[in-house]
Amino acid sequence: MKVNGTSRPVETMVDGDTAVLWVLRDVLGMTGTKFGCGSGLCGACTVHVNGVATRSCITTVESVAGANVSTIESLAGTRVGRALQQAWLAQEVPQCGYCQSGQLMSAAALLTKNPTPSDADIDAAMSGNICRCGTYLRIRAGIKEAARTLSANAEVR
Repeated sequence: MKVNGTSRPVETMVDGDTAVLWVLRDVLGMTGTKFGCGSGLCGACTVHVNGVATRSCITTVESVAGANVSTIESLAGTRVGRALQQAWLAQEVPQCGYCQSGQLMSAAALLTKNPTPSDADIDAAMSGNICRCGTYLRIRAGIKEAARTLSANAEVR
């Protein structure tokens, strides 16, 4: 399994049908990806598999063999991730914060694919991410701010 650009030999440590979420958290000690519902419905466990937002709680480790899995821990290493993190802070997006790693990963996949999303694009991309605190308007504002930053070619620190 390749995680954040580094090959990780996990096949001898877990069964192939083990969820990627548990490999990340329990085997590799990467706790940024959160457990929410265990059914792929809430989005708290979102990671990227070859750049696609994917629910890690229902994705088996054998299904990602040879793929690149990116987690929230790698997000600050990308221009899109830094823009989102800055926008999240500026818009005061998080309330409790539990869902935010999944929210950010879904938003990063969206902006990587579509750097100038409409409200409908944002709603569609984020529809699988639940925020129990209801910060959806701030999430949308954060995505729009990050998109503006990226499109203006502004320096993203």
